[in-house]
Amino acid sequence: MLTQRLENYKKLETLRNSKLLVYVTSDRQNAETNIASDIIAPFVNHLDIIKKSDKISLFIYSTGGNILSAWNLVNLIRSYCKDFEIIVPFKCQSAATLIGLGTNRIVMTKQATLGPIDPSTNGHMNPEININGQNIKIPISVEHVNGYLDMAKNDLKITDQKELKDIYLKLTEYIHPLSLGDVFKSKAQIKMLAEKLLKLHEIEAENVTKVVDFLCSGSGSHDYTINRKEAKEELGLNIEKPNDELYQVIKEIYLDIEDEFQLRNPYLPHFLLNDQNPTQYSLRRAIIESIDGGTDVFLSEGVLSINASNHLLNDNRTFEGWKHETITN
Repeated sequence: MLTQRLENYKKLETLRNSKLLVYVTSDRQNAETNIASDIIAPFVNHLDIIKKSDKISLFIYSTGGNILSAWNLVNLIRSYCKDFEIIVPFKCQSAATLIGLGTNRIVMTKQATLGPIDPSTNGHMNPEININGQNIKIPISVEHVNGYLDMAKNDLKITDQKELKDIYLKLTEYIHPLSLGDVFKSKAQIKMLAEKLLKLHEIEAENVTKVVDFLCSGSGSHDYTINRKEAKEELGLNIEKPNDELYQVIKEIYLDIEDEFQLRNPYLPHFLLNDQNPTQYSLRRAIIESIDGGTDVFLSEGVLSINASNHLLNDNRTFEGWKHETITN
């Protein structure tokens, strides 16, 4: 809880000579949560309390989410400060990495990782698969589509335009043409956003194209992780290594949050049931915190029960969204 982290938040602000914001999205198995557009309102509330500051540090742990939400968050925070940095205790991937591109610097621990920002699309026309009787739309990765087409041209050495056209048309039998159009539009958009944000990052101008190309397609896989050394020496990003005192504070904050969110333990709703009776639950899935602004937490709440006719688990979700928590002494 925030009350247990406040002293370390104060230490971090002193060490960085800044105002601190903390943003964590859960990557707990079966309770994964993404960066989304609904973060802007709670962030505004925290920033209005902080008011204008010379420097703001964002402590962030996230595996990513909506690209435009990341873009909007960078612009929002920068409107409140002159100097903006992120502090990465562990995972800062995809859209979270994009946030880092819009900072003056990225403070990375030895276990911290960044990741590619090649997007996946999740439109209404995406293909579906059936899981346990429910149709689930499949995200389409820009790089998976590129990989399919590049394989035809580079690995299979197909150069005939008619054959390449047939290969593309074959792809449209599985992925709707409008979804494919969305994929390529997203790729152009993410490159544009990355280039704009890198103008705010303290990076040599000649490294901008190298960074954008690598993060958007050059890594070969969205799961690729970029450690501190590669980010600094090969990509030329402005990376800062924390000293021992700072590292210890960062680690303690992260471990406290990891424990609160049970990040290492899969969320298994069956285990919450009390002798098969309906059981209420409240699942913490993201937080936005600051010393003076308190805690905004993204919650999923509801009642779990077993369907008597088919013995399947019912999740009657009664609330899902952000709630503000007030500290009580």
